Amino acid sequence: MKLLRLFSFFIFLSTGFIFAQSENYLKEKERKIEAGSPFTKIINRELPATIVYEDDEMIAFVPLKEQAKIHLLIVPKKEIYTLNDATESDALLLGNMMLLAAKLAKSNGVAESGYRLSINVNEDAGQSVFHIHMHLLGGNTLGTMVNRID
Repeated sequence: MKLLRLFSFFIFLSTGFIFAQSENYLKEKERKIEAGSPFTKIINRELPATIVYEDDEMIAFVPLKEQAKIHLLIVPKKEIYTLNDATESDALLLGNMMLLAAKLAKSNGVAESGYRLSINVNEDAGQSVFHIHMHLLGGNTLGTMVNRID
């Protein structure tokens, strides 16, 4: 039994290191957080954007690099670096992001044909802006989200 626990602990430790963020990514993440979110700069009108929706807690705009006919970023005004940094007190805000996505999908004519929502979290998911945001993608047939592992 002790051997099984020891083995399990070793597996736990080794997978923690295997799946950790790389040193380069952590340095770049820290640098970007210190520099300030470009989304906060858009919210504060320090950077231009094509804004399609705004209220007291949320903003939605067209990203610089569109990846579908309809591609919007839905961003809370509260700066949360990653979904991992959200707390229970953010539950209503996160739910409102989903409801806004559905509203924007409908107003952009993709609610019935279909759309994708995506929140990237950290290195393996390709997160490059450290201010939580949701991508709304639609308006054309979207490829698979990720390559399958068989």
